[in-house]
Amino acid sequence: MSLDIKIGNSIINKNSSTYFIADIASNHDGSLSKAKELIQMCAEAGSNAAKFQNFTGETLICDSVFSKMGNIAHQKKWKKSTFDGYNEVSVPLSWTEDLKAECKKNNIDYFTAPYCIDFIESLNDHVSAWKVGSGDITYHESIIKMANTGKTVIIATGASKISEVEDIIKKIIPINKKLILMQCNTNYTASVDNFKYIQLNVLKLYSKLFPELILGLSDHTPGHSTVLGSIALGAKVIEKHFTDNNDLTGPDHKFSMNPKDWREMVDRARELEEALGSENKKIEDNEKETVIIQRRGIRAKNKILEGEIIKEDNLTYLRPCSEDCLPPYQKDLVIGKKAKLTIEKDQAINTSNTE
Repeated sequence: MSLDIKIGNSIINKNSSTYFIADIASNHDGSLSKAKELIQMCAEAGSNAAKFQNFTGETLICDSVFSKMGNIAHQKKWKKSTFDGYNEVSVPLSWTEDLKAECKKNNIDYFTAPYCIDFIESLNDHVSAWKVGSGDITYHESIIKMANTGKTVIIATGASKISEVEDIIKKIIPINKKLILMQCNTNYTASVDNFKYIQLNVLKLYSKLFPELILGLSDHTPGHSTVLGSIALGAKVIEKHFTDNNDLTGPDHKFSMNPKDWREMVDRARELEEALGSENKKIEDNEKETVIIQRRGIRAKNKILEGEIIKEDNLTYLRPCSEDCLPPYQKDLVIGKKAKLTIEKDQAINTSNTE
């Protein structure tokens, strides 16, 4: 039995609507005013929360080692070193109150991924939840410190083994059951090839191993097809990067969603939620007329006189199956019976006019 998890004013459980997190990340391009504009845009596009990432080059990068490695993976096109690149797009702690106030103004939640254990205490009074980026899944000390605040912890599991996921879950659950587990693939190239690596069916495994947990998807694939697929598989929390313009230069813009695409994603997700419905199979309210006009009913193939024994040859099976009709599979209820009165051609044959 899963818990109801509260983030801000939203209650998230296995029956709730999907909770959308817009990861603004580095797309503020070093500008607080732009960060605020992105908060406004993502709220208008249907987000439930705006998420940031608090780091500096010093708290995240070993510059001497990265300098020898050079820029690799999605950082290949960076014109600056990895160390300088992160410093350029860091979110200063001094922005925190302004970002939270802007989120409140736009009726969405504010939280962050703290990529420095020492940031957690100063951020705690301001965030609605914590996000653990995939790269920090083995940084147990930091995750435990977040969990000890009593706030919801959202853990992304990109580039990790199931044993690593199980290790951190086992440590966090005794401390804080308000935990959201996200499938993720950490490749930031925006390549369509990434669809074959997202492995949405891992959500099925998570559901079996951790039936009490709320599940989600942290996604970097193009568009929103993986989002819809994950919702169909039970994901209740979705995180994608958000930008105002995919053509801008910066580490996150290319694989982010713009306001138009974000709105489309949310709208299609809401349709999917309605379409998923319940497990109760029944004739729906909007089928009550079509079930009559599309089903066949037992009718007289020819005129049948009063007292005549009804035979198979007297029957035909035609639409509609009105209230006075029997369905074809119940023909044995009238075959061999006697007509109580004359039954005209095309008239329904049922248990009330036979004996």
